[in-house]
Amino acid sequence: MEDTAKNQHHAFESHPHKTLFTLAIPVLFSLVAEPVTGLVDTAFISRLGAQPMAALGIGTMVFSSVFWIFGFLGIGTQTEVSHSLGKGDEVRASSLCWLAVGLGLVLGFLLIAVLYPMLGIIAEGMGGTGDVLQYAQEYMRYRLLGAPAILVTLSCFGALRGYQEMQTPLWIAVGLNAVNICLDWLLVFGHGPFPEMGVAGASLASSISQWFGAAGALIIIKRRFGLNLNFGIKDIRRLFVIGGDLFIRTGSVCVFLLFCTRVATRAGADAGAAHQAIRQFFVFLALFLDSFAISGQSLVGYFIGCSDIFHARKVASLVCFWSFITGIFLMIAMILGENTVIWILVPKEAVKVFIPAWLAVSLLQPINSLSFATDGIHLGTGDFSYLRNSMFTAVLISVAAIFLVERLEPENMLLWIWIISGIWTSLRALFGMIRIWPGIGRAPLKSENQPTVATN
Repeated sequence: MEDTAKNQHHAFESHPHKTLFTLAIPVLFSLVAEPVTGLVDTAFISRLGAQPMAALGIGTMVFSSVFWIFGFLGIGTQTEVSHSLGKGDEVRASSLCWLAVGLGLVLGFLLIAVLYPMLGIIAEGMGGTGDVLQYAQEYMRYRLLGAPAILVTLSCFGALRGYQEMQTPLWIAVGLNAVNICLDWLLVFGHGPFPEMGVAGASLASSISQWFGAAGALIIIKRRFGLNLNFGIKDIRRLFVIGGDLFIRTGSVCVFLLFCTRVATRAGADAGAAHQAIRQFFVFLALFLDSFAISGQSLVGYFIGCSDIFHARKVASLVCFWSFITGIFLMIAMILGENTVIWILVPKEAVKVFIPAWLAVSLLQPINSLSFATDGIHLGTGDFSYLRNSMFTAVLISVAAIFLVERLEPENMLLWIWIISGIWTSLRALFGMIRIWPGIGRAPLKSENQPTVATN
């Protein structure tokens, strides 16, 4: 079976640009659809004022961090499925789908049990006081109910992308966001028989829509790949090894982003509200840039499974090239669209601190695109330990810089937070690039590996 798979001709070999875009375009729209949940919540809550907006910032940052920590369910599954398909082992590929789903359900309900009693402490630890503290607790209480659904959907998306099936996650994401928008309109301000719930209504709408998305994803996985529970201890151990590396990597990211949110919130409600608007848009752009990275991850993973280093390196080159071009266009669009973003997302009292920070984030996008592109490439090779170590180093340097700036108390704290965020993402891009070109350390894509592997 493995020899047959290796002799099969992949479309990328004859049409590399077309194949990459064929995969990346549906990924792009599915990734853009995913954070629409947060953007819709932000747009509705911004109408309620700076305090609800700052509370939303605390709640979304906490849960984004929690769910990112469990990102190995999607990332690890995608890499392992693509490697298995490259080797021709379709049985293992399908069993990995259901292993990830089972782990997602178990971990999701554990999150509810562990975090629910701690929500007040978490909100207070993030700098929430008074009404901001109360609103943040309300948001997190309802948002936590969707935890199992989010992890199941994450697992299903990883499995589908490992199969290079990129359109299905798009339709699921569009569907659950359509449900979320309708429920936001009904629950935030109250319409008909539905009560006016404010921040809590936005949170409940998100959780309900996620359960709809998870149900749809499970139905599709079962129809496409069947129900295969023949995974073994080795597969479970492999996912948890990946999870350990990604836990440290993602945990480091979360520490940095949480620290940034805490410093911005402590700088005042205006800075907290402006930071939430920028951060939400930054997450939106990060996932937008990740379209080439996720496609590259599946392609690189497939060619690594086939032991074809030549085409894996070619994927890496194209992913970085098109990601950088995309970053330039995003930078221009952000600069030109500043007033529109202010109108949609920023309370009037927060505009003054928002504008200079927004410019800093705009100029960052070309470098930011390379950080995400190289992440996807290294995830495809399975180079998880390198990603762990490089991220930890970048975060350590950046957190130290934020800590120093906080002690100096400059006039525009928010601007400095995002300048340092630029340093953070630049370090990520640097570490990612030098692992491929020239290929420092035991790099899976090092060029001297190519002739030996290509003759296998």
